[in-house]
Amino acid sequence: MTQPKNSAPPARMRPLPSLIFSSRWLQLPLYLGLILAQAVYVFHFWVELVHLIEAAFGNTSALKSLVSSIGYKSDFEVTALNETIIMLVVLALIDVVMISNLLIMVIVGGYETFVSRLHLEDHPDQPEWLSHVNASVLKVKLATAIIGISSIHLLKTFINAANYDVKVLMWQTIIHTVFLLSALAIALTDRLMSHTAPAAGHH
Repeated sequence: MTQPKNSAPPARMRPLPSLIFSSRWLQLPLYLGLILAQAVYVFHFWVELVHLIEAAFGNTSALKSLVSSIGYKSDFEVTALNETIIMLVVLALIDVVMISNLLIMVIVGGYETFVSRLHLEDHPDQPEWLSHVNASVLKVKLATAIIGISSIHLLKTFINAANYDVKVLMWQTIIHTVFLLSALAIALTDRLMSHTAPAAGHH
């Protein structure tokens, strides 16, 4: 395929700007590290899931491990799974999945925005949000994901409220509310900026 006559070759960058621009590749080890962190989350998810299945079949040591990991306490010794323990474990598993989703957004969206293009335009599995991702869109999506994670944590706390101090319940609720207000502020700022940019372009 021949190059169009009107398209000029890209201008050669001067050494200093080229060095500064190339420094974006220093972020690559960070994203690779996040991939390893996600692998740890996958391992943790399967460990907890296996413990849940074993406890459902009467494995006492698996049950004790679950009770310890979710911080569940009772006035009497827990000898079998109950609805509260199952719910807390499932919420913990959902929490891991949501954090993993957050990691994917940071890894894929951050790499695409700040390091280099992934060229996924023709890929059937390209995420819908990645087609128009930028720093502003990524920030809103991360804020939304953090609210979801905070909601799961708050729900886990309320289900297991008997084992928490009133101050802990109050502060978790306040922090979750702050997350909500922060996300609303970020979304509102993004909307105002997106409306202002086209208006400025007409002048």
